[in-house]
Amino acid sequence: MMTAAPQTPNVQHIEVLPEYAGQRIDNFLLSRLKGVPKTLIYRILRQGAVRVNSGRIKPKYKLYTGDIVRVPPVRMSERNESVSLSYSLLQRLEASIVFEDNKLIALNKPCGIAVHGGSGLNFGVIEAFRQLRPDATELELVHRLDRDTSGLLMIAKKRSMLRYLHNALHSDIVDKRYMALVRGNWAGSIKSVCVPLCKSSLRSGERIVTVGENGKEAKTMFKVLHRFGNFATMVEVKPMTGRTHQIRVHSLYAGHCIAGDTKYGEEYFSKKIYDLGGKRLFLHAHMLTIPLPNGGELKLQAPVDEMWAKTVERLNLEPRL
Repeated sequence: MMTAAPQTPNVQHIEVLPEYAGQRIDNFLLSRLKGVPKTLIYRILRQGAVRVNSGRIKPKYKLYTGDIVRVPPVRMSERNESVSLSYSLLQRLEASIVFEDNKLIALNKPCGIAVHGGSGLNFGVIEAFRQLRPDATELELVHRLDRDTSGLLMIAKKRSMLRYLHNALHSDIVDKRYMALVRGNWAGSIKSVCVPLCKSSLRSGERIVTVGENGKEAKTMFKVLHRFGNFATMVEVKPMTGRTHQIRVHSLYAGHCIAGDTKYGEEYFSKKIYDLGGKRLFLHAHMLTIPLPNGGELKLQAPVDEMWAKTVERLNLEPRL
């Protein structure tokens, strides 16, 4: 005989305490509604059933101290909400850590792993680390990387560090550098791209970003690291703003799509690159410099994976593809 799944008691009104200020509403709900499926949480957000100060909000809304969050009655899952992740995946992520102390984890995120669950995914990096570090009850993503982008990703272990790093990122005092393998011979005169970006969705529901005068301000700095004849160029990229798909779209706008970019790239170029070493997006967050609250500085670097290194090695041998 099946028993009905329990429900939360009617409508809840939750006042946001100072330690939760700056947290996204979706993450706030995920941490408060234990046992509620992630798909349901995102559904009630999309439907407007969750309100903040009586108004509708989006999943990326960041909370303020004193906000009143209205949470509707929601059905709890009959099983534990955590997804059982494979030992090999957990070990792979454990081995990817490049720095850890009592307030922060920084890892070299592998290509192909999402940073969080949702949108059809049962898990991401944050869910995995909540299993790897069960005693760290305040784990939250500091920022995000696209699923197919590899490299440095920060996870805060304390609310105080999360707030500090959010403020640091918004103040542009965190130095983030990427490497990208792009099509063609990048002209040394192109040192920056500064054009606004617009987000939209296709009929399929796929998110797409385009350049448009009505978009949000976006600026990206570029520096040539190495040229492989006229076929490809390795560039270092420093995003000065943090727009969705910014590096990929700005690279395309400059006339040099990124290798392996299935959304904005060129199929012929990507296939040539894949044939050299393997299939992936050739965008990697390789360096972070973070000023610390005590006045010190944390400098982090993340090496590229074997597939990337193999591809570059063969490009050096065959620069005239």
